[in-house]
Amino acid sequence: MLRFLALTLAALLCLPAARADDDPHLWLEDIDGPRALDWVRARNAEAEREFTADARFEPLRRELLRVLDSDGRIPFVARMGAHYYNFWRDARNPRGVWRRTTLAEYRQAAPAWETVLDLDALAKAEGENWVWKTPECLRPARADEPYRRCLLQLSRGGADAVVVREFDLQDKRFVDGGFVLPEAKSSVSWKDIDTLWVGTDFGPGSMSVAGYPNVAKEWKRGAPLADAQTVFTGQAADIGVAVESEFARSRRVDWVQRWITQRDVERFVLLEGRLVPVDIPRDALPRLFGDRLIVRLRGAWSAGERAYPEGAVLAIDFDAFLRGARNFDVLYTPAPGRALQAIAQTESALLFTELDRVRARLIEAKHDGERWNVRRVPAPDNAQINVAATYWASDEYFVTVQDFTTPTTLYRAEVGLADWSRAERLKSLPAFWNAAGVSVRQLEATSRDGTRVPYFVVARGAPDGARPVLLYGYGGFEIAQRPFYSGVFGKGWLEPGGVFVLANIRGGGEFGPAWHRAALRENRQKSFDDFIAIAEDLIARGIARPERLGIMGGSQGGLLVTGTMVQRPELFGAVVAQVPLTDMLRFHKLLAGASWIGEYGNPDRPADRAFIAKYSPYQNVKKGAKYPPLFLVTSTRDDRVHPGHARKMAARMIEYGHDVRYFENIEGGHGAAANNAQSARMWAQAFTFLWRSLSAE
Repeated sequence: MLRFLALTLAALLCLPAARADDDPHLWLEDIDGPRALDWVRARNAEAEREFTADARFEPLRRELLRVLDSDGRIPFVARMGAHYYNFWRDARNPRGVWRRTTLAEYRQAAPAWETVLDLDALAKAEGENWVWKTPECLRPARADEPYRRCLLQLSRGGADAVVVREFDLQDKRFVDGGFVLPEAKSSVSWKDIDTLWVGTDFGPGSMSVAGYPNVAKEWKRGAPLADAQTVFTGQAADIGVAVESEFARSRRVDWVQRWITQRDVERFVLLEGRLVPVDIPRDALPRLFGDRLIVRLRGAWSAGERAYPEGAVLAIDFDAFLRGARNFDVLYTPAPGRALQAIAQTESALLFTELDRVRARLIEAKHDGERWNVRRVPAPDNAQINVAATYWASDEYFVTVQDFTTPTTLYRAEVGLADWSRAERLKSLPAFWNAAGVSVRQLEATSRDGTRVPYFVVARGAPDGARPVLLYGYGGFEIAQRPFYSGVFGKGWLEPGGVFVLANIRGGGEFGPAWHRAALRENRQKSFDDFIAIAEDLIARGIARPERLGIMGGSQGGLLVTGTMVQRPELFGAVVAQVPLTDMLRFHKLLAGASWIGEYGNPDRPADRAFIAKYSPYQNVKKGAKYPPLFLVTSTRDDRVHPGHARKMAARMIEYGHDVRYFENIEGGHGAAANNAQSARMWAQAFTFLWRSLSAE
């Protein structure tokens, strides 16, 4: 009876019925199934034969590997106590080495590094294909005390699921009898040296539908994990829950967070064993800074007798806030065309990275005991600026400056810097490619609804449509696409004469929360419209011709380019989709997909299913259509975006007789590569495919 009702409802809505036997390629969702993996290996062999036979592939692969393994890369560091830590991969250390040095050594052209953990040696000794994930380290009580303990997170093959092990930084070894968690998508945070907050797979009912912990517990040293005490339990449909301790000066605040959706988060603090609600908007982002609560708003909010605009940053004494005070100081309000991108903090100041028409500024906010003083840091104009590292017990901060043609440079600065010439230049990338004569223009296209959408064009000389053009986009999750220096794109695309275009479409964060909100759920089509509008504008300006215009995107960007392909195939000569979403009628049933319902909608709800079905690439591939050549890239070990998306899209294209290539890395996680050699191969394949498809050969 239920099956009959489902079929009837689908028929009434003119939508595909949600039945397994309606999808002949559903078996490809069996990630490690023998039949599915045999199919993968066959497709991989086809792609390998084609690419390796191309005279461009092997020289390009070697060049890209040289870039990725180069000793000239910047060894970015994170400070912990007197040491600066770096994780490094190269030809000698393909899996990587965790190492540390001092500031005096780091200032040298060739610093002396002390190895803390050799991941290659560990992987060999244990017979595991370990991939490094960011560790969780316990902050000491005082600034003059050394860091001692970390929770290392090791992934098999690059998946998001990790094995957690306690590590002693002084002895440089795993702690005998220390905290250990088996492989899972765990959430761990130090409460103190003998206590963890932990969310992991405790058994049936402990993980959410999205595959994240839905039960948070307090775990004491020496006690079995089974004896950990439950602190909070989420609801069945939640993304997940977590407890995390945040340290600010001499205090610790224990946050309890329940993710209902990615942007709807219920927050509490634990006070003397009680859960105290944090009365801020559920889409806002809170953090502690000394004795103050900092709140970054995503939407407009009224508190007390005042109204605050979306995108603003507010501050208030935290204890007073918990007692009911709402007299916030406003530290930042975005002006038209501007948007806050990130907040970092030093010992005495907050650092805001702002985009002004997609070009970065750095702002400093410091409290003098009576009031906040906010000023713009005199960093370079017309470049991209990122705060790369800060330290809680110092006013030093590391900043990167880069643009499309200028190699990334790392500076060390301090709060109060009045003249950028006094910032210390620490490291700079070599010029991995010849950028002579390459210029950058920022242009605008008009989308279907009249919205002006900016984009960057990077080219040597004036592009006239005869050269291959690569349009790159993302358009989701409030993630901005900003100018960047890349040895890979420079060597593989720009230096040989290609034109690169970066799209700043709605769904991203280039112009703040409203720019993202404009393409949420039922408005997702606007991101496709913007991308199409840029393609049409490139053609209208004579920068590109359809047969020379390629598009590329990964993850959400993979959805963008495959969705655009099925809507307007005549605009493009080639498509590269990396770890893409394609089956949007089943995305919520695959791995972490349920956590994105807030972004895309819920296909199980008829109203949502109706608008999702209109753009879902997999369901909209047509037999008689003429599509540009498509190259799909994914990873078996990607436990965020299920490889079934790319597999089924390839199978549907093959079924309907379309031109498609497919490659699936057996390891590599959501980045589709677990080491530099795999990354070099992946990018060499992509660029070889694009040059073959878009050149006038």
